[in-house]
Amino acid sequence: MDDLNLKDRLIRMEQLLTANKKVLTLEEACRYTGISRAYMYKLTSSERIPHSKPGGKMIYFDRKKLNSWLLRNPKP
Repeated sequence: MDDLNLKDRLIRMEQLLTANKKVLTLEEACRYTGISRAYMYKLTSSERIPHSKPGGKMIYFDRKKLNSWLLRNPKP
């Protein structure tokens, strides 16, 4: 098995695991939404995206709330 095939398989496994999680870390939320890390920090610091900081440092996202936020302002 070549390294590229192994890397692709690992990426797919990671995506499957993330899709089943209810709470996402900042990195997972960035991958899930396609939003850059810098912009995600900007959104959280301005409180424009729903998130939690239970210990005051780590940022977490509820996947359902994140989906609702992504689908706000629908266009006909």
